[in-house]
Amino acid sequence: MHCKPLLLLAGLSFYRCKSGTQKWKCYFWFQMDHVLNNPIYNALISGNKIFARGDERVKFFPEDISPFAGLPENSQPDLHVLYQISPAKSFFILFTVQEMEIPVKWKVMAQMNILQMVRNNPVPLAEADEELIVLQEEHVPEMMALTKMTNPGPFVSGTIRFGHYMGIFKEGRLVAMAGQRLHPNPFVEISAVCTHPDHVGKGYAGILVNDQIKRILAGSETPFLHVLEVNERAINLYQKLGFVIRKRVIGYGLQKQDDHIHPERYA
Repeated sequence: MHCKPLLLLAGLSFYRCKSGTQKWKCYFWFQMDHVLNNPIYNALISGNKIFARGDERVKFFPEDISPFAGLPENSQPDLHVLYQISPAKSFFILFTVQEMEIPVKWKVMAQMNILQMVRNNPVPLAEADEELIVLQEEHVPEMMALTKMTNPGPFVSGTIRFGHYMGIFKEGRLVAMAGQRLHPNPFVEISAVCTHPDHVGKGYAGILVNDQIKRILAGSETPFLHVLEVNERAINLYQKLGFVIRKRVIGYGLQKQDDHIHPERYA
């Protein structure tokens, strides 16, 4: 995916993008103070605050729900606070809009280039032609097996508590699913969109995402999602469903190191 500036209008920076085989056709924008520039932190102080752990400044989800941490400024002082208040050996994922200098007390386990997409195009929503099943606690083992196989993003035993997970079953097996995750008011993230490799190409992902769009719009909120920049198949699907690229995001996977290993202190 390649992007270049297009124009500045009413404080919004617009870009147009293409993949290696596409024309310049999709647009995205951002505002410096937009709630989606820091979706994890803003979710933890609004729609997901019931799950928030941490202190008055730095927030994170319980380990059995999600590895996400929210920092108000995504700064080294914020990372210092997170280090001080989190359990030993903690692993966190952060989203930032620009590269960070990571202090030595944190080991960078992963760095991901991600596109943040928002549904702004009101394309018609098709009716589901597959039976969608509400996923519950009894389905968690199958959900974890499917996400482990397809790797749509972090999914652990308590992730289902974010809610609204729906699945498609074939011959008694879960073959596709999608749900919701971050809820930085008034936006709701569609997440864990995945399909078993034996069932790819049957339209299940589109059916499930459409269902989530309808649920979110019914609550007078706006759907958004995150997708790896290299996942052109998913990006193309989301564009067909009315999503536009808003911004590039960098995802960091950070492992907390033992304090005695790195005696250096933050400035």
